[in-house]
Amino acid sequence: QEQVVESGGGLAQPGESLSLSCVASAGIYNIDVMGWYRQAPGKQRELVATITNDDEINYLHRVKGRFTISRDSAKNTVFLQMRSLKLEDTAVYYCYVLGYEGTWHRDYWGQGTQVTVSS
Repeated sequence: QEQVVESGGGLAQPGESLSLSCVASAGIYNIDVMGWYRQAPGKQRELVATITNDDEINYLHRVKGRFTISRDSAKNTVFLQMRSLKLEDTAVYYCYVLGYEGTWHRDYWGQGTQVTVSS
């Protein structure tokens, strides 16, 4: 029943790579923003990367040069390629979508996928 679903989380060692993907329901249209947030235990949820319908991209400073966000608009899908992973990247990663369902403009959140970076 979920309208936004993430996949691709898992375990990686420092310096390795992981890729995440998120698919939004076809019922969500005119999407303005897709992106990723993350939350580690005891910490506040923070923006990792977002991409707008005009391909404007915003990254958390600590992931610049390591993470790449992209999207496939035809498939309502957003990706996050994570390279050179660090221990501090360990968190639950949540997909975020800002779009329309019917006449309503609203936020959508995925259930989250765990990313663990450990040596």
